[in-house]
Amino acid sequence: MDFTLTDEQRQLQQLARDFTRKEIIPIAAEYDQKEELPWQVVEKAFEVGLLNASIPEHAGGLGLGMVDETLIGEEIGYGCMGIYTILMASELGITPILVGGTEEQQKRFLGPLTEKPGLAAFALSEPNNGSDAAGMHTTAYLDGDEWVINGTKMWISNGGIAEVTVVFATTDKQGGHRATVALVVPKDAPGFSYNKIKHKMGQRASLTSELVFENVRVPKENQLGGLGDGFKIAMKTLDKTRIPVAAGSVGLARRALEESVKYAKQRERFGTPISQFQAIQFKLADMAIGVETGRLMYQKAAWLVDQGHTHGAESAIAKAYCSEMAFNAANEAIQIHGGYGYVGEYPVEKLLRDVKLNMIYEGTSEIQRVVISRGLLK
Repeated sequence: MDFTLTDEQRQLQQLARDFTRKEIIPIAAEYDQKEELPWQVVEKAFEVGLLNASIPEHAGGLGLGMVDETLIGEEIGYGCMGIYTILMASELGITPILVGGTEEQQKRFLGPLTEKPGLAAFALSEPNNGSDAAGMHTTAYLDGDEWVINGTKMWISNGGIAEVTVVFATTDKQGGHRATVALVVPKDAPGFSYNKIKHKMGQRASLTSELVFENVRVPKENQLGGLGDGFKIAMKTLDKTRIPVAAGSVGLARRALEESVKYAKQRERFGTPISQFQAIQFKLADMAIGVETGRLMYQKAAWLVDQGHTHGAESAIAKAYCSEMAFNAANEAIQIHGGYGYVGEYPVEKLLRDVKLNMIYEGTSEIQRVVISRGLLK
């Protein structure tokens, strides 16, 4: 076992760390309050090579692996999970094209994202089904050489502003998994519209949308894989992209720990810094335990992906453990800060609001346990 990062990986990690401290942390609270997506961060991430970094070299991209992606994810998550979601949800939108697309499709859909700042999106969830991914109501039927899409998708990160959106639909509502199809929809497709979802608890700097499809037509060439492959492509995608969510969670937990250590050293009670109280020390120790073990788990899952090994259970363990660990770390950070932790004067209240979503999107903690237990009971 070798835990040493390559020189290139250390440089990438430092690049993401410096980018986070310079471009993200100073504006995170402002865009959280405004509930606006900071497009300038997207542009700057593109300039330095931190946007859509998984696009393969044959499509004009950097072709970074999953370990590389998680190194970026942890650093961005440290700064702001909302801004993290903008960048990493684009990787989520790219992944089904990598999983189910031909090399020609990858060049056609992803090549433009290497030429200028742009985002991708992944549209699976609907107003009436999230965890029941196979129970979708969005329909698609073939009309000559075109697919015609009708329906609504919900809770879509980057929804409506992404250059390309991978939309999952059914050709037969009674057909289950075998009737699903994955279609790439361009931003300007006639009949495709979106509505911004407002007043979110956290991650307010990211755009979350309802997508509406009214007789949206895309060429048959925009289909990923074959008929019935949609659900399989979606699940293979999530098996991979849950790992960066785990990495972002570790980054947030690390931020909670560092903010708590700093505050505990400064805050005095009964004539001594509260860092001298064992009750506080134990909280800090538990947070450190979580950060270190969470990082080991997400890096193992990421390594399995890069080696081409089966990784579904490990991805689910990493996502469930790290998101719940980070939630607990943020909660304890507020407890350490006391009343100050409950208001916006310190960043820890935002950490708690933001990280709750990590336990929900890309499969709830309960769904991760379903994935894990199925593997155990085969």
